[in-house]
Amino acid sequence: MIIKYPEIGICGLSCRLCPRYHSESKSRCRGCKKKGIEFCWQCKENEICEKWRKHREFSKRVDSFKCYQKLENNIAFIQKNGVNEFEKVQKTREDLLKEMLQEFNEGRSKSYYCIAATVFEIEELEETLAKAKKNSTGLEIKERSRVLHSILNEIAERKNYYLKLRK
Repeated sequence: MIIKYPEIGICGLSCRLCPRYHSESKSRCRGCKKKGIEFCWQCKENEICEKWRKHREFSKRVDSFKCYQKLENNIAFIQKNGVNEFEKVQKTREDLLKEMLQEFNEGRSKSYYCIAATVFEIEELEETLAKAKKNSTGLEIKERSRVLHSILNEIAERKNYYLKLRK
């Protein structure tokens, strides 16, 4: 099988925004393509697949190590706009995530930043990063992280975004 989109999970989640994808350890996830198909919704059995149904129902309530809050939106976006457009959006999100990790991660915020990169609108992420950079010039990494967290939390509260893994 030729995999055209290795950074998009078989379910429609963006691997690019996953903490395990950005890990350097043995537990680094390298994707999940199976059964000779690129995505679950391309499978002939997707309408009757119990595993796919359970996965989508699960994702509406709970997260695992990865944020599933946007799964249904991702699937709808892909079905409307195509995988290429989705891939472009996810690359932009990943670039913003990498910037957060490089400039604001004190060693304990990777999952938090991955969730923010998943649930925030791109424009919100761009504005947040610009504001955090401006407000944290000259600060040490822990303080820089606190500045970014504070801005993200304020927007999340106002927009009703959930920035923790739902257990």
